[in-house]
Formats: sequence, C-alpha cells, structure tokens
Amino acid sequence: MSLSRGSPARPFDDQAGTAWPEAPYPVLVVDRHGGLVRVNEAARLLLPGAAAGDQLHERVPSWLAQAHRRIGDEAPGAPAGTTTGRINDRFFEAHPTPAGAGDIVWWLVDDTDRRLAEMALSDARTRSEVLSEASSALLSTLNVPRCMEMAAAMAAEHLAEAAVLVAPAQGKRYPVTSARKGGPVTQTTQKVNVAEVPGLGEALQGFPPVPARWINPADIPGWVVPEDFAGPVGSVIVTPLPGHGVPAGALILLRSSTEQAFTEGEEVFARLFAARAGAALSAARLYTEQAAITATLMHELLPPTLRSVHGVEYAGGYRASRDHERVGGDFYDVHPGTGPAEETLVVLGDVAGKGLDAAVLTGKIRNTLHALLPLAEDHERVLELLNGALLSSHHTRFATLVLASVRRLDDGVGLRLTSAGHLPPLIVRADGTVEEAATQGTLVGALPEVTARTVRTVLAPGETCLLYTDGITEARGGPLGDELFGERRLRRALAECVGMPAEAVVERVQMLAAQWIGAGRHDDMALVAFSARRGGPPAVATGHGDSERDEQ
Repeated sequence: MSLSRGSPARPFDDQAGTAWPEAPYPVLVVDRHGGLVRVNEAARLLLPGAAAGDQLHERVPSWLAQAHRRIGDEAPGAPAGTTTGRINDRFFEAHPTPAGAGDIVWWLVDDTDRRLAEMALSDARTRSEVLSEASSALLSTLNVPRCMEMAAAMAAEHLAEAAVLVAPAQGKRYPVTSARKGGPVTQTTQKVNVAEVPGLGEALQGFPPVPARWINPADIPGWVVPEDFAGPVGSVIVTPLPGHGVPAGALILLRSSTEQAFTEGEEVFARLFAARAGAALSAARLYTEQAAITATLMHELLPPTLRSVHGVEYAGGYRASRDHERVGGDFYDVHPGTGPAEETLVVLGDVAGKGLDAAVLTGKIRNTLHALLPLAEDHERVLELLNGALLSSHHTRFATLVLASVRRLDDGVGLRLTSAGHLPPLIVRADGTVEEAATQGTLVGALPEVTARTVRTVLAPGETCLLYTDGITEARGGPLGDELFGERRLRRALAECVGMPAEAVVERVQMLAAQWIGAGRHDDMALVAFSARRGGPPAVATGHGDSERDEQ
C-alpha cells in the first residue's frame, strides 16, 4: 500500500459515530492512505497543529504511523491489534477501530499512570526481595569481616556501582571494606581522615544521613573510590549503619557520572538496607566480643592438666554433666610446693548444682583457696576461712571438698588428707587392697562453723590415692539404666589398677563410668589420682597446663 497526501475533509460522522468529538480520549480518524480525516479536541491538545488533511506520519510518532501502515498492508478485514508508545513524555495505548470506506479510527488512551504504578510496584517488590535476601545472607554469619564483605558486595550489586563500608575506628585506624559491582571485595585497615568525606564523621556517630544532593562528588577523597571504578564519581550517598545501641559503621555508595543521581526513593532504600546491614554487623560484633569474654573466663575455670610434681605422679579427669559444656560444679586443682621438701596441695571439690552458676562458684572457691595457700599446713584453718568467705558472698550454694597435702619422701609419698563433707579418698595399696581414708568433716558454705578431721598416711612406691566426686559413684546406668555405679564397683575397679600409674588409673575409672552410663544422663564427674613412683629420682614440674615440665 502506498501512502499519498491525505484526502480532503469529508463527512464521516455517519460512519465513525457522532460521539467521538466529545470523547475524553484523543481520537484520530485516518484514511487508508494515511491522511488525517478528523481529529477531536483532545487529540488537538495532545498533538498541536494536527488537522484534517495532514499526513499521519507528519503529526504523530513513528510507532503510531507504522502501526497504521501495517493495518493497510494486511488483508482487508484482518483484526488489528493495540499498539503502545510514547507521545511527548507520556505513554499511550492506540486502539484501532475500522470505519467505513477503509478509514481507521485511532483511540489513544493515556496509560502513563498505570505504567508508573506498575513500575513502582515492581520496584517495591524488587527492593523487598533485595532486603529479604540481604537479611538472610547477612544474618547467616557471625563473623565480622565476612559480614562486612557481604554487606559491601550486596550494596554494590543492588544499590550503586561501588560501596565502601567503614567500620568504627580501632585505635587510630578504620577497617574499610570496598566493593565494586561485578568486582572483587577488598578489606583493609587504614589510617584515614573521615572528615574528608562529607557526612561520614556524623554517620559513624549514628547521626541521620546527609541528603545526597548536599554532597559534592568532587570532595570525595581518593581512598573512598575503589580501584577500576568506572569514571569520575557522579553521585554519593553516606548513610549510617545503626547497631544495637551503638553505631555499627557507615556505608558510602558511589555512582559514576554516567549514571543518574540517587533519587529520593533510592536514598530511602539505601537507609533500609543500611539498617539491616547494621543490625547484622552489630550482632556479629556482639557475638565476637562475648565469645572472647567467654573464652577468657573459661580458661580460668577449666581444670588444669596434671603430670608430675616433685617426684609424685598426678592425673586428673573431668566430664561436665552436659556434653556441650566444658565446665560445671566439680573442680580440682594442684598447687605445687616451692620445692621437693614442700608439700603440694591438691584440692578436689563439688559445688551444689550444675551449669554456669555452679561453675562461677567453683572459680570463687579456687581463687580463695589459692589465696589461702600460705595456710595450707593447717587444713582446718583453710576450711574455716573458706567457709567464712562463702557465707559472706551472695551465693546460696554450698560445696564439699577434700584437701590433700602431698610430699615426696625417701621411701614413698607422705599424705595429709582432710574431707569437708566429701567422699573419703581411696588408696590402692601395693597388695591390691583398697583403703578408705578415715577423714571426715562438714561441708563449707552452709553452716557458721566447720569441723574436719585430718588423717596422715604414706603411699609406698606403686601405690595410688584417688580423690573423686559423687558423679562417679552415683552415675546411673547398667542394663536398665537406673542402677548406681556405686562405691563397690569403684573399689573393684581400683583393685584391678594395682601398680598402674596415676594417669592409667584415672583413664580406667573414667572408661568404666562412661560405659556404665552409656547414653544416659549424668552429673559432673571429676577425679584426681596421685601415686608414688617406683624408684628413680624425684621429678619437678608445675602441674599446670602448658607450663608443666617434667625435669626427670
């Protein structure tokens, strides 16, 4: 079909209807040759200058002229579809309606508002998905550097072309995480001047963000712009990362000059993202701090590793009532004497209760006993002072103890044993006899006064003394899971350990108790064994953890 200059105006109301001149929508009546036959008032307002007799392609955008041309090229009577396009700064749907004599009536419907609403809804859905993804990803880790890396990378991917996350200062240096869209993430600790970046100092203190339009991109220092950033910085957002009570840092978003500046909606979205990133960072930082504190405290509460001290072999074993805990209410300590001629004080105790509260009280008892070491020659006096210290504290718990002062002799090991409400020590003699030390006393931390009886004995070479808590004898297990391990089984097990070193005795008792319990529940279990070596010169060691040293 070839187009020619439009036909002169002619009557057509009988063909296209009589209501279209007053229609609120722009209406164009076009003949088969592309000539405008009529335009209504709404169309004249939309297309100033359009009048009957003009060519359609001279007055309308190409998308509408081409749509009319396609209709002319199609077979007569073929259905014509709706087409869309922009006229000036608005979107229109053009609906063709056949009229008589091959004319086409184009009804133009303004679709701008619907499209804008759909775009806004789509943007809201996209941002909601991004925020949900960010929350899930950032809260999946409690590692601070990893959390900073993920936050910067996601910000660069969804909010800008590059993102720089500045964490609170560590001394005079700031941890800086930089990410570029589609590029690697770099983490450094730099000594930077945050005052060089407008709004950054305030953001790091938690103040509201400075509007992007107030920030001159030319004022951004070089350390903020990641390497390989595309062109000069064209637009900048600096927003705080709110944490739990204290700021978690600040986020700087950068766009190049080829991109549009951040809109008001994008600034709001950036703040929403920053709120989630800040919460995740704050949680990770809080967890890290608490983990460090817990590790420090745990180090003081864990029982020491024992070996040999002044010619006497020591061994200890501990198992908390809960498998996921490392400390509980049972404890033991070995305080070596200053030399082979001095006594070594061994303490094994059991605090009433379980869990963290019991563990804290064990720490208090251990520290108090350490302070009372100069009085260790008098066990009753030590227990009296310890009892007073516990009664004056806010704790309502009590404890049982057994004290053992150990000294290497020429022909064995001399012992002073004192029980404060605790199970009496068991001594494995060289002939297989298991003796119970005849010591007894009242527990500490419950009564105004304590009484205790100290006994003395000597271990011959190869003999062993075992201190243990009731978690061993009261361990429930067996075929039905409700029978106590009991002292009788413990004595029988010790009788089988004649001549064994202290470490083997502890391991043997622990193994039997664990087998007896099976998968059942149990109380804290602690035991300490010490034995006289069979011959050889005395050995010297501290008896505490990594500082131990056997000089033999």
